[in-house]
Amino acid sequence: MFRLRLPFSWSLVVLVPLMSHDVQAARPMTVDDLLAIKGVADPQLSPDGSMVVYVVSEIDRSTDKTNSSLWLVPTSGGEPKRLTTAPGTNNHPRWSRDGKTIAFVSSRGGSSQVWILPIDGGEPRQLTKLPIDVSGPLWSPKGDRIAFTAEVYPNQTPEQTAARDKEKEAAKSKVRAYDRLMIRHWNAWDEGKRSHLFVADAQSGEARDLTPKLEVNTPPAPFGGSNDYAWSPDGKELAFTAEPARDAAWSTNTDIWVVPADGGEPRILTEANKGGDGQPAYSQDGKWLAYVSQARAGFESDQWILKILDRANAGGSPIELTKIVDRPVQSFAWGSRPNEILAIMDDTGTEPIVQIDFEKFTGVKEPSLTASAIPLPLPVLVAGGVQSGLQVNPKSGKMVFTRHNAAAPSEVYIADTDGSGLTQLTHHNAPLLSQLDLPKLEGFTFPGAGGDEVHGWLLRPPGFDPGKKYPVVFLIHGGPQGAWHDEWHNRWNYQMFAAPGYALVAINPRGSTGYGQKFTDQISQDWTGKVYEGLMKGLDHALKTYPFLDESRMAALGGSYGGFMVNWIAGHSDRFKALISHAGVFDLTSKYGTTEELWFPEWEFGGPPWEKPEHYRERSPSAFVANFKTPTLVIHGALDFRVPDAQGLGMFTSLQRRGVPSRYVWFPDEGHWIAKPANRVVWWNEVHAWLKKYL
Repeated sequence: MFRLRLPFSWSLVVLVPLMSHDVQAARPMTVDDLLAIKGVADPQLSPDGSMVVYVVSEIDRSTDKTNSSLWLVPTSGGEPKRLTTAPGTNNHPRWSRDGKTIAFVSSRGGSSQVWILPIDGGEPRQLTKLPIDVSGPLWSPKGDRIAFTAEVYPNQTPEQTAARDKEKEAAKSKVRAYDRLMIRHWNAWDEGKRSHLFVADAQSGEARDLTPKLEVNTPPAPFGGSNDYAWSPDGKELAFTAEPARDAAWSTNTDIWVVPADGGEPRILTEANKGGDGQPAYSQDGKWLAYVSQARAGFESDQWILKILDRANAGGSPIELTKIVDRPVQSFAWGSRPNEILAIMDDTGTEPIVQIDFEKFTGVKEPSLTASAIPLPLPVLVAGGVQSGLQVNPKSGKMVFTRHNAAAPSEVYIADTDGSGLTQLTHHNAPLLSQLDLPKLEGFTFPGAGGDEVHGWLLRPPGFDPGKKYPVVFLIHGGPQGAWHDEWHNRWNYQMFAAPGYALVAINPRGSTGYGQKFTDQISQDWTGKVYEGLMKGLDHALKTYPFLDESRMAALGGSYGGFMVNWIAGHSDRFKALISHAGVFDLTSKYGTTEELWFPEWEFGGPPWEKPEHYRERSPSAFVANFKTPTLVIHGALDFRVPDAQGLGMFTSLQRRGVPSRYVWFPDEGHWIAKPANRVVWWNEVHAWLKKYL
């Protein structure tokens, strides 16, 4: 394993390798195995710290849908117990404050509503009975109310929203008309509805929209969740994250708002910051409101910094806690002590849990007076692989989370909030994993473009024989500000690429996250220069370092920006026997006019194409079609509104016109990612067939 390169002088408290399986591996993984993996997520500690409720998702191949269920496991260990058996959605469990019931979302009644499950036995009862779907229930501190979100038309009730939807569905004409951007987002057209914050009585289920007039989404669309709103400890207000009402197509701004729990006018707390703000969370004593924030407007990959706001001085400036750490905060939770925050950070291809104790590191109990940043070191509590879903129980001094790596999918873990006592509580995938040969990911570094130290990953094929030569699958990540992590990926799964007998090489070049903000910034306005150089140097380093890699049989694969780079490689290198481009950009200028979030190309290319025509043209793979020679598989989804499918069709058309062996695989019911189980089978079959043909 590549050593964890933590910035400056972090102190390592616990470093425990993730367990994969104990039984001798037998065979490579198949696509059927990948779809049989159970998704384990969203662990929640009971108020007394004795139990954890969590969600297990399983694919039903017969219906091509995913069913999720609630499970319960003692924190002392033991056999988990299944709490729900109804098919469909059963997720987002949250304990009542007395620990006697669990609120969760279920689709068992025909739509997604909040249900209440008594923990001592008995049938769940439906709490909310709205004519629209709801999500993300959170109990109030007193347990008398539950907050949740639902999509409505602004200034219309759920009943009016449902009636309007019914009218639109019945109308013979399905015409759409728009007066402003954005008209569609990721994989859905804008219907005019917005996600609003509601509060329901915990007994009657009677609900009230707290943000009826706002033409904004809370949580922000399309990837926000219940960590974007929170109750104050006294139950008098809720803080929430919302996007701007206008200019969303060219703004990354989101703000933290607060609204009285009994209803009233919402107000913005972070209006001065034009970058992103999100994930508000109150301290247990109610003195502080913590959240993550980005300083630069128009840039989605600026460093996410953890900030705290003194609620007694709401008009004052927030305190930046993690800017000096130079690693983005993925998520966080208040710890078991008043001045402690535990956070998950993106660092060097892993996502560890770190401890932030602002009393210890600032030397004052109330940092609002003098602190501007936390000095290092920061203790790393849990390292290796990827941690997520962090939840802390201050009373018991425990934290729960899921963790996974390239050889082991997610399971629930528990530890003390100082990182000690790390224990795996669930083993839902152990029976299947015991049958599989799942090599571990190996890290390496090399001098990249300009001499920068760059990190990469290697995965040996199952049944590895050091005396043999193996074809190489070269993966290029998307984003472009993203990274290959030591993770179990449900779609771009490392083991699946290696399974047919290939060695995998994946590089985190300039633009990758988790290596410092300067490194992340260096891809903007340079998509094809030093990034391309770094990728090729990384591949050359791997070929030189690992003699079992066969340079004569290599394929390059990538999605989104990775697909763009594959398209670029097609016009600039003949070293690969095959290429696979998924959702790749072919022509930057035409993509600008058909994508949805315009802030993205304007930041990445220094402005719109009419201001930077040469920049767009010189970096477009479409300008180098005359050099295309390598057989290329092009994959795209019709509902991909981030990189519209005309980009894939343009790439394929050009390959065909040039007489280059090529294949176009188009999914009419998928967006930027291929998500449906049956389509995932097709995707992997196409990818493996293409690799087999040319490698």
